[in-house]
Amino acid sequence: MTEAPAAARRPIVRTHHGDAVEDPYEWLRDKDSSEVIAHLESENAYTEERTAHLADLREKLFQEIKGRVQETGLSVPTRRGGWWYYSRTEEGAQYSIHCRTAAADDDWTPPELQPGVAVPGEAVLLDGNVEAEGHGFFSLGAFDTSDDGTMLLWSTDFEGDELYTVRVRDLTTGETLADEIPNTGGAFFTPDGSGVLYTTRDEAWRPDTLWLHRLGTPVADDVQLFHEPDERFWLGAGITRSRRFLVIAVGSSITSEEHLVDLRGDLTASPRLVWPRTEGVEYSIEHAIVDGEDRLYILHNQDALDFELVCVPAEDPQGEREIVLPHRPGRRLLGMDAFRDFGTVEYRSEGLERVALLDYASGTLEDIAFDEPLYSAGVSGNPEWHSPFLRLGYGSFVTPGTVYELDLATRELVLRKQAVVLGGYSPADYGQRREWATASDGTRVPISLVWKRSFGEPGAQPRPVHLYGYGSYEHSIDPGFSVARLCELDRGVVFAVAHVRGGGEMGRQWYEDGKLLHKRNTFTDFIACAEHLIGSGTTTAAQLVAEGGSAGGLLMGAVANLAPTSFAGILAAVPFVDALTTILDPSLPLTVIEWDEWGDPLHDPEVYAYMKSYTPYENIGDASTYPRILAVTSLNDSRVAYVEPAKWVAALREAGASDVLLKCEMVAGHGGVSGRYNSWRERAFELAWMLETLGLA
Repeated sequence: MTEAPAAARRPIVRTHHGDAVEDPYEWLRDKDSSEVIAHLESENAYTEERTAHLADLREKLFQEIKGRVQETGLSVPTRRGGWWYYSRTEEGAQYSIHCRTAAADDDWTPPELQPGVAVPGEAVLLDGNVEAEGHGFFSLGAFDTSDDGTMLLWSTDFEGDELYTVRVRDLTTGETLADEIPNTGGAFFTPDGSGVLYTTRDEAWRPDTLWLHRLGTPVADDVQLFHEPDERFWLGAGITRSRRFLVIAVGSSITSEEHLVDLRGDLTASPRLVWPRTEGVEYSIEHAIVDGEDRLYILHNQDALDFELVCVPAEDPQGEREIVLPHRPGRRLLGMDAFRDFGTVEYRSEGLERVALLDYASGTLEDIAFDEPLYSAGVSGNPEWHSPFLRLGYGSFVTPGTVYELDLATRELVLRKQAVVLGGYSPADYGQRREWATASDGTRVPISLVWKRSFGEPGAQPRPVHLYGYGSYEHSIDPGFSVARLCELDRGVVFAVAHVRGGGEMGRQWYEDGKLLHKRNTFTDFIACAEHLIGSGTTTAAQLVAEGGSAGGLLMGAVANLAPTSFAGILAAVPFVDALTTILDPSLPLTVIEWDEWGDPLHDPEVYAYMKSYTPYENIGDASTYPRILAVTSLNDSRVAYVEPAKWVAALREAGASDVLLKCEMVAGHGGVSGRYNSWRERAFELAWMLETLGLA
């Protein structure tokens, strides 16, 4: 067996706040170095050699995933203007094909499309497989049609760095126009289809500028509509569902500000400020017409930790506020959507997502009820200002992704489609429930469990457990179905999610208690969940594998340092394990934006000391006690650079870790490889490693 790659030690000294730190592996950051590329390729070769005996299992798992998926499938068509838009997949093809067919004026019931059956009047707008030809990576970014349905724009990324090139096609002639806009973020048509609105990024990869491109003119002549100079703030833009306003939104992790341009007038007019930015105040707006008057519904957290909803005149948004939904601790308002005759409100209560209808006249909420104790639900796929139906996405750990439409006249939930799971899948064969761990400070931390019933209830006897966690940015890990997960459940593995602080599952305070100078709570909560599962007899340390990605990868690195003997293995995907180095360098992509989440160690010695006390790369102990570790990354990741896991793995090995692997995709981004078959193979690789770690290979 080949020895593990040993990166050369080339120490540099980094000094901040009087603290000198030696970093022997920072040289691996030079992505253009042939030596660095050679090192990453040697890591890949070593990982392949160490896992070669799992090749048959990987192939079996891939075939299991593939065998459960309806490879030739269609989405539920969505009505926009005079067309039904949908996508379809074909067996053997990696990417979706985007299509449309004409809609009758008074027909709001989506056509029932059947795999393998030709759709009358189908027009193929874009075939992702054709776009991807000749490229090792392909990602479709923007995809938009003009309001009159005559023009199409789309954007593509062939590197994985999330810089997209926009192109435009005339759908009446099929001609692709000469207009080509490189290095964009988001993009969409102006309402009349004569121009494209798009964002660009600064050198730190931050979307900071909104532009207007008139079709048929040089990109060099594009008009800058808005620029955000503050390095902490991202910029985004969109058009209200009413098609009345262009909304320009800028925001950091904790502060936001929005501007409006009335689309009845000059698009290049100076945007009108809604509310001036106030540090720590977040808000978002929706436009509605109530009793004939233009109103803005504003969801905000000023003196309202879990947010409240107010209504103001569109012409005077800084005037008197009418409280529609007052702040209620424990009811975290997440979002509001405005339609012609009603609104919808999504909120979180008792750890679950809820969806409700909002009556404009009375301000009352009408909850939409679902039967399962654990589920996810949300408003999705409703581009029209007026429709007799409201479309909802739904799913749970045991219920495949489902599309419902609520008949607004009868309040009946109409099933439009549920993802087909082949191979005789029955939700009744699987169970899901929530348990509670007790953290070191007494906080109760929820854990979601899902298992196959034929293996018995969790806790009856110790079983292999796969524990997942994230815990940052107020991002909640809600119940969701996974075909790939069935490969584990059907082998007796219990899948668990630790809903740790730093996420948003239990409201805004849950997030606040897991960020900045409270970040350690995220790590100790996860360890408490592991200890609960072991102490309750659900599993043992030798049967427990942990997984997390991105900021969840930081969580993985931290728990490896804090509780190495509590886990048999740790899978860290695109892991943020060298966080202090990254957050100290404002020249790196997205660093300054992250200061609101982690703190500013560059200027604040307290934050520096706190971060240094937990960041994985700086706190590796006696690695001979560490569990098996698999780190997965991508060379072109613009969010968490490949160098972080590369340095971490090198340091782990130097400290004595005997079973640490690094797998680096050489043509991919933050989301990993592109193409559904490639993604299934990637997941099969990870599952095979986890199953072997759990003794199930």
